[in-house]
Amino acid sequence: MSGRVMGNAAADFRKLSGLIRIVGHRGARGVFPENTMLGFDYTLAAGVPLLEFDVVLTGDDIPVITHNPTLHAATFRDETGQFITNEMPIRDLSYADLCRYEVGKIDGQSAYGAAFPDQAQVDGLQVPRLADLCALISRPEHAAARLLLEMKSDPVLAQDTAARAHFVAAVLDVIRSAHVVGQTVLHSFDWAILAECKAQAPEIPRSYLSIASEPQFQLPPDIPAHIKAEGGALWCPHFADITAADVAYAQSLDLGVVVWTVNQTADIDRMIDFGVDAICSDYPARVQRRLSDRGLRWQ
Repeated sequence: MSGRVMGNAAADFRKLSGLIRIVGHRGARGVFPENTMLGFDYTLAAGVPLLEFDVVLTGDDIPVITHNPTLHAATFRDETGQFITNEMPIRDLSYADLCRYEVGKIDGQSAYGAAFPDQAQVDGLQVPRLADLCALISRPEHAAARLLLEMKSDPVLAQDTAARAHFVAAVLDVIRSAHVVGQTVLHSFDWAILAECKAQAPEIPRSYLSIASEPQFQLPPDIPAHIKAEGGALWCPHFADITAADVAYAQSLDLGVVVWTVNQTADIDRMIDFGVDAICSDYPARVQRRLSDRGLRWQ
């Protein structure tokens, strides 16, 4: 524990005078394979210590870092090197089963792959465990690293309170065992998961994701006020859903505003003008460049 930076990690997602935070989305999805140790290494090396990523649970209760609760056809290849067609639920696979797949390439023939034409293509990458990333940021040189850990809701288990509690407990066990509680913010679209996080780990700050265009996530009419009442630390809206007035209102409630996923230069500039606390991007270097050109710093 000696030399570790502890405390409330949410403060490191808040802006300071002349400084806006940058968050690497799934590491740096536009540049390196998403949610991989290679992508996280790159983002940290580029001077972006804030990492956003997704966690689901395998059938043998290992928290792993991947976006979907199922295998993803556009990014998972089987043992023959072919992109898969059967998007099996990860909850039906052991971690050993999951390691049979590679996730370092993207299918350029898919609509998803076409959206990321500059992503590096790398052989030999597997889905990492949450424990692997925790071990990385536990190194002394990464003491400034912070995790925006998205607890991924499984639609099949969304109403299963026991499964929800089990999922949260498994994630907490990893981050506590790795002594990275002080570097972690728990983050989700599923606010029922965040309520369970609050019950099991009230000391760990929570980040509330929102998007207006997906009706499966029932949102209250006054989102910032609701988050504040729940004891949340951050509001993470989709960048297209907000105005400068929304940002100012949330910040008046002492909420940090972290917008996602902001990739185009005009949108990055607009979010800077809105005064957001942090910008989550697939291209963190683009955000660095816009901040630098405007005389601002990042972290």
